[in-house]
Amino acid sequence: MSRVAVVLGAYGLVGSACVRVLKQSGFEVVGVGRSRRLCTRSSLDITWRVLDVTTATHEHWTDLTASADVVVNATGALQDGPADDLEAIHVDTVRAAAHAAEVAGARFIQISAAGADAKASTAFFRTKARGEAIIKQMDADWIILRPALVIGTAAYGGTALLRASAAFPLVGIKVYPEAQVQTVSLDDVAEAVRRAALREIPSGTVADLCEADAHDFFEIVTSVRQWLGFPRWSFSFRLPGLLASMLGCLADIAGALGWRSPLRTTALKALREGITGNSESWIASGGRPCRDLSETLASMPASMQERWFAKLYLLLPVIVLGLSLFWIVSGVIGFAFLEKAASVLTTRGLSSSLSQIAVAAGSLVDIGLGLMILFRRRAQQACFGMAAVSLAYLVGGTLLSAELWLDPLGPFVKVVPALLLALCTAAILEER
Repeated sequence: MSRVAVVLGAYGLVGSACVRVLKQSGFEVVGVGRSRRLCTRSSLDITWRVLDVTTATHEHWTDLTASADVVVNATGALQDGPADDLEAIHVDTVRAAAHAAEVAGARFIQISAAGADAKASTAFFRTKARGEAIIKQMDADWIILRPALVIGTAAYGGTALLRASAAFPLVGIKVYPEAQVQTVSLDDVAEAVRRAALREIPSGTVADLCEADAHDFFEIVTSVRQWLGFPRWSFSFRLPGLLASMLGCLADIAGALGWRSPLRTTALKALREGITGNSESWIASGGRPCRDLSETLASMPASMQERWFAKLYLLLPVIVLGLSLFWIVSGVIGFAFLEKAASVLTTRGLSSSLSQIAVAAGSLVDIGLGLMILFRRRAQQACFGMAAVSLAYLVGGTLLSAELWLDPLGPFVKVVPALLLALCTAAILEER
């Protein structure tokens, strides 16, 4: 009879890696995720349960863990936002999941974070610590693993930030250069979960997963840049703390709109204070030493797709803001010069009132799309809308005024790049 492992957050960076090693070790894996779309599109060949763990009832948990031998909690969020509640994810969910695992007689493996502390400066680490405290008070079979900065082949969160930082053109930017950071390979995190699931690690273990030595963040970014195959920067400069804080505030605003930027204030505070752990704690519990940064990068060769992603991820916020500004300004100009814009249509036979209504309606649509793309959940739809409106504009304009294709200012020709940019942006607007 095969053993059953339930993995919460199974399509996430850490969760998906855990699923793969558990399947390879003979476990029947049940993956839990709150997005049906992300579950169904996942390449993981497992049984999926679509469930928002923050609102799951006692009956949900009982049913989910009834036959489980292992429950792995790989859920987590960096900062409170429209889709994330740290207290619900890091505390309430841990309490419910750990209790359900205890009732089922399953081993509970919590993926926490190096630096989790009840007195930490960020809610991320404080709530992680409260979740750990709940587990430690239980008379059950549990293990707490605390990874440092995780680096893996998948690009999400911190791993995406490293790639984007490394792709910055011409000049390197040093952010909090004195801060010390330890990394851990995603494969080592998954291996630790596998060993814990196989009962090779004693119950009650609390272990940091990290390399032995720490680096400053710029050293890590430089190593990633070299790994990507980009030339060395000609020079570098230190980003003033005030500018870094302003950048974090802007990222927080984006976070309120649904964009899970890795540059939010929580990440910058964690970086400033350092991301380190005790590598000996894992070894003392029976684990193997985690590979260092150079070994981690050497284990995952970079290809052209890595370089493409790094550059595009760096450009994505600029593109989104650029498209938003372009469409909003276009709509505002239409309203500001309503009569003049309408005259283009009246000279083609349309009535004055109908022409003004058409221009006003088009301007409203332009402004609406420009605002819509700022909201993460609607951004891709906004891009398709921009492409559709651009195409309609070209078709309608050609029917009414085909000669404008030859206008020296190129009012039609200039629409084509905007249309293509919207389609390209829609294609890369993927979160995982």
